[in-house]
Amino acid sequence: MIDAVGNPQSLLLLGGTSDIALATAKRYAEARPLRIILADRPEEQERLDAAAEQLRATGSTVTVLHFDARKPETHAEVIDKAFADGDIDVTLIAFGIQGDNEKGWTDVEAARAVADVNYVAPVSLGVLLAERLRKQGHGHLAVMSSPAGERARRSNFVYGSSKAGLDVFFSGLAYALEEYGVKVTVVRPNFTHTKLTEGMKPAPMSNTPDSVAKAIVDGVRKGSPVVYAPAQFRWVMTVLRHVPRALFRRLPI
Repeated sequence: MIDAVGNPQSLLLLGGTSDIALATAKRYAEARPLRIILADRPEEQERLDAAAEQLRATGSTVTVLHFDARKPETHAEVIDKAFADGDIDVTLIAFGIQGDNEKGWTDVEAARAVADVNYVAPVSLGVLLAERLRKQGHGHLAVMSSPAGERARRSNFVYGSSKAGLDVFFSGLAYALEEYGVKVTVVRPNFTHTKLTEGMKPAPMSNTPDSVAKAIVDGVRKGSPVVYAPAQFRWVMTVLRHVPRALFRRLPI
């Protein structure tokens, strides 16, 4: 159970080698050692082992699971294994791909890859996790969305469309799970310096993995349904959502 000051005893990271996921785990582990489950693709084994070693140094118990977002037929088995040793207090869905937007709207396979990883897989896992959390009667589910899902932009609308679907699903799941004592937080970080954005031009008000991790941990402790990182980006998006289309399409975003 999450204690009185908001520290969980167990943490499941789907996309367990992502920079933001690891920063979140370290932030929780600094407060108190806990049981951590890192789930990621077999191809990430070296990074999984390195991450597990770092987290064990905090006194935490760390388990590694193999997980592939593009194989939804395996997701039920992954969730079964994750919950095999007991309840999960906090789960973070932290995987995703950026993709090549130009290729994404001209190449079917490229478009499907973005949709499968960023939307289909989180929905598959969201359904499975909701059932588990509903039965255990407590827990918190956090998921990585994006401001790109709030309004289509010429520069990244394929990625944005996948995040828009994810965002609506988990925002609705928050309503559905509320009566069972389970909370959901949708995290919308602005540009973040991670391996996902390596080589890309940083945007104004960009984040570090640690600053996003702080926003996640604070949001979960407060039970916030939506978290922006940085927090001020909420007001930027409020303005952008109301900019007339003729002007919006000319903005360099």
